[in-house]
Parts: sequence; structure tokens; C-alpha cells
Amino acid sequence: MDDNDSFVRVTIFGQDYTVKAPADSTYIQSIAKFVDEKMREVQQGLSDPQSTTRIAMLAAMNIADEYFAMRNDKEQFSSDIEGKVQSIIELVDEELN
Repeated sequence: MDDNDSFVRVTIFGQDYTVKAPADSTYIQSIAKFVDEKMREVQQGLSDPQSTTRIAMLAAMNIADEYFAMRNDKEQFSSDIEGKVQSIIELVDEELN
């Protein structure tokens, strides 16, 4: 991190943290809010009380699952677009020849 880093105070799952980051403080706050919401979703889905560490780990797994699903969707979309562009190029080439 460099001299442009700023310190941002966030609260996640009832715990306060100071984060040093180059990003805008509003962005850091939105990330913290997202993580907090994911942890609370996990907590609500559990029938028995669990440790904060376990809830954080399960929330991280959920976030990673969402990330992987979106990444796979993006890759599939890109592949579909590339295929369609190639088809259009072939059609144009056929018409020009």
C-alpha cells in the first residue's frame, strides 16, 4: 500500500475494524456492508448458535460460490458472443466472395 491509502472504519457482524485501503471509503463501506449481510444471512439459516469464525467461513464460501457462478456466466456469455461474431464474419465473407 502507498501514501494514497486511507483508513476506513467498518463494522462487520458487530465487530469494528479499521481498514487501510487505496479505494474510496464509500466503496470499502459497501464491501463491509455486503460481508455483514452475508454473515447475517448465514446466521439466520443456522438452527444452532455458531461461532463467529464458522459463520465467517460459511459466508466466505457463499460469496465465493456467487463469484464463481458469475465468473462462469461471464465466460459462457463471452464464448457465446465470440461464436456469434465469428458466424457473422463468416456470413459477410461469404457474401463478399
